[in-house]
Amino acid sequence: MTAPSTLSPAPQLSIGPIELEVPVVLAPMAGITNTAFRRLCREFGAGLYVSEMITSRALVERTPESMRLITHHESETTRSIQLYGVDPKTVAEAVTMLVAEDRADHIDLNFGCPVPKVTRKGGGAALPWKIGLFRSIVEGAVKAAGDVPLTVKMRKGIDSDYLTYLEAGRIAEGAGAASIALHARTAAEFYSGQADWSAIAKLKETITSTPVLGNGDIWSADDALRMVAETGCDGVVVGRGCLGRPWLFGDLAAAFRGESVKAEPNLGQVADAFRRHAELLAEFFDSEERGCRDIRKHVAWYFKGYPVGGELRAKLATVESLASLDDLLGTLDPDVAYPGEGAEGPRGRAGTPKRPALPDGWLDSQELVGAERGTLVEAELDTSGG
Repeated sequence: MTAPSTLSPAPQLSIGPIELEVPVVLAPMAGITNTAFRRLCREFGAGLYVSEMITSRALVERTPESMRLITHHESETTRSIQLYGVDPKTVAEAVTMLVAEDRADHIDLNFGCPVPKVTRKGGGAALPWKIGLFRSIVEGAVKAAGDVPLTVKMRKGIDSDYLTYLEAGRIAEGAGAASIALHARTAAEFYSGQADWSAIAKLKETITSTPVLGNGDIWSADDALRMVAETGCDGVVVGRGCLGRPWLFGDLAAAFRGESVKAEPNLGQVADAFRRHAELLAEFFDSEERGCRDIRKHVAWYFKGYPVGGELRAKLATVESLASLDDLLGTLDPDVAYPGEGAEGPRGRAGTPKRPALPDGWLDSQELVGAERGTLVEAELDTSGG
């Protein structure tokens, strides 16, 4: 650990009535930000921890998977749920359900998903192009949410020729959204290249009455502080940077308090966090076998940069029980020091820039035409969109 510095503490972030000690939000990530991971991150630091993206139609229909995904552990004192939807009526019904049944303290709407199976049906990052549809969804959701803060997360647009974020930001602000988060990439960029933080600054200049949060390329607490300094944003949203690094939230909390304390876990501490994650997953799925299957995808992220051989990594990636996991982790030397730069930096799949998959004729007009309504219905068939 390094000694505390004299950095200026950041102000608290208010999202409606929710006062965050540090202006940090965990980005929703499909298959990642379930209750288990959220609980683990909370054990390391402060912030707002958002659920996986949940499809509004599946929620209204009360599918078993969607009902499981909206369940919070009793330790989650601010219950945050992200919804995805393309139909104003269905989204409003889902929000109404969450509020009426006291299942959420904060609701976020996803307009940033770049996954082809979502955008090719007009959802996610493709939807704000249809101005009237976007406005109807946000206005209806804010009204249905009542006193529960309703926020919006989006991307810059479809590609560099079809940018939507400034107009969408003004619409969300006018509708009464409690905050607006911008992932500073287009759908076409997916997660590739470098996030355009200047777009966050432009949005902050445009939106004057609603907090603006920045998202994209926050791999360290220093990155978060730099984003706030360069863009003027009110807080940060952290996604791939915390994969295999739940202690990043401790770093962020310290940094925003004005301290330069940084976690540099040795191999034993990483193994302990990995084991804790697996245990929480087993509890979340109510199945040790399923929890162990799920932790497999986290192996490369946790042990990035550490001298863990390929054979052991392969065994960890096929583990079937917590007892087997303990045996494998027991072969590690817990005193191996933090490898520094090798354990830091980008993680997760970046993808490559590509032309976004869109419904036929989607870009011909910013208004929704009749034939496109049928395509939108298909966009809500999955419980989660990535």
